[in-house]
Amino acid sequence: MPKISGNVVESLREYVTEESQESEVERACKRLAQKDFSFFPETRTRALLESVHPDALKDFDAFQDSWADLGLDPYMADGGKYRRRRHATLSALPSSRNFHVQPHQPHFQSLTYNDLNGGIPRHHGPIRPEILGGSTMRALITLGCEMFGRLSPYSPWHIEVHQFRIESSDGVPGKPTPEGVHQDGVNYVLMAMVKRCNLINGSTVIYNREKTRVDEFTLQNPLDMAVVNDERLFHSVTPIVQLDVAQPAIRDVLVVTFRKKS
Repeated sequence: MPKISGNVVESLREYVTEESQESEVERACKRLAQKDFSFFPETRTRALLESVHPDALKDFDAFQDSWADLGLDPYMADGGKYRRRRHATLSALPSSRNFHVQPHQPHFQSLTYNDLNGGIPRHHGPIRPEILGGSTMRALITLGCEMFGRLSPYSPWHIEVHQFRIESSDGVPGKPTPEGVHQDGVNYVLMAMVKRCNLINGSTVIYNREKTRVDEFTLQNPLDMAVVNDERLFHSVTPIVQLDVAQPAIRDVLVVTFRKKS
């Protein structure tokens, strides 16, 4: 067996030490930069949140329960009654972990990015202040600021936060992405599972710029999370259907988008 020189051994030791000293966020950023998307299981998400916020998840029960208080989305051009939501707008300075709540305003997407419901201002109820300011929400948004601030350190951010509940009942499927395969018209999208109840499907599908499928996974457990580079990839979520037809199915998700301010 050939001998490994002392210099090579020392270099390997330094490399391993460097890797072990990388923070959770640094490893997440490296993976996102390489693949343009990442799936984080619940245990990894918890570690990330706890690394950026000392009280992460302290109010998780109240955070999760707040999805029971979402208003019906009145802007569904397909006539669907399966989506409920609340919305908030924030901002952050370049490379800052701190974000600021902006006056409540409508959500807008052009028809280029949403040919079903886009082209008009959509007014949704505001996220309740105690939830928006709670430890779980703050940790999730701070994590986004931390990650995307490292990847684009010179950009101030326009941030939108969406609470979504998708429902299926009476055998009618619920559509998490009724516009189909799409981009959101932002730079980064963070999607975190809050609760799944009595449903099958609801898989997240990732596509390249040619809309060829490159991966598929399911946000199954509370705090399973996906992050997508929206400039470079498309995504969709498969419709949900009831597991037990006698009970409604629900899929509660938090979506946070980050768009560079010009």
